[in-house]
Amino acid sequence: MQGSELAVALIGWGAIARRVAAVLAERKAPVRIVAVATRDAAADLAGLPEGCRHISSAEELTEGAGQRPGLVLEAAGRESVAPFGRAALAAGMDFAVSSTSAFVEGDLLDELLALAAGSGAQIFVPPGALGGIDALAAASRLGLDHVRHEIIKPPAAWQGTPAMAACDLDHLTSAHTFFTGTARQAAAAYPQNANVAVISAMAGLGLDRTEVALVADPAAAGNAHRLTASGAFGSMELMLTNKPLASNPKSSEMTALSLVRLIENRAGALVL
Repeated sequence: MQGSELAVALIGWGAIARRVAAVLAERKAPVRIVAVATRDAAADLAGLPEGCRHISSAEELTEGAGQRPGLVLEAAGRESVAPFGRAALAAGMDFAVSSTSAFVEGDLLDELLALAAGSGAQIFVPPGALGGIDALAAASRLGLDHVRHEIIKPPAAWQGTPAMAACDLDHLTSAHTFFTGTARQAAAAYPQNANVAVISAMAGLGLDRTEVALVADPAAAGNAHRLTASGAFGSMELMLTNKPLASNPKSSEMTALSLVRLIENRAGALVL
């Protein structure tokens, strides 16, 4: 490993993590993936980066001479956030969280923040499939009155979720809003599809004051997000339509690209 390379551990080796690794390699980023963690020791590891360790427990993060990660990035689902977050932050490693729905219940976020404060590490929450988080977070410093986040996806992207009981996904002829509630409620009920609602909530009014609407639209060209906010700063409206990730229609290409940006910002001399 060159001295200028950032050592990264990826938690998960599913569609998002594989795409992140592929894009980093294509862009020749100054990054080396030193470990990939999966809960299943016999998981499919096709395409694992050369020289990368495969681990299956959080305790193994700190093992391996010369391969200690500076950044641990979770892309494996909410069940992985607690164990790997605790291990990484206690050891002084920065921790990036994709499955932000893990923060909707209990005191996990407070626990991880305390560990980070104690070790000098940081917790990163990438914007995922959503744009405008920088503007929303900046506006929140002056005070927000209202934030609404609509998540609009083709019916196929909602298959295998509670949306199947809320509407007939196979026979929709127009856009149908099957859920309206808080960001906390949306992320708890739709952890794979509505992680990004936690991000907009954390940047703005919080989990219980951010309004979320989930929409199945047979005419949708991709996975779309409409974010509106108002407050002392003025008002904003953002509409972003993402192409679904080819290997997982429940997620977006932008989700993986957001993680690539975070890693490259940590590794590079210029942060954008």
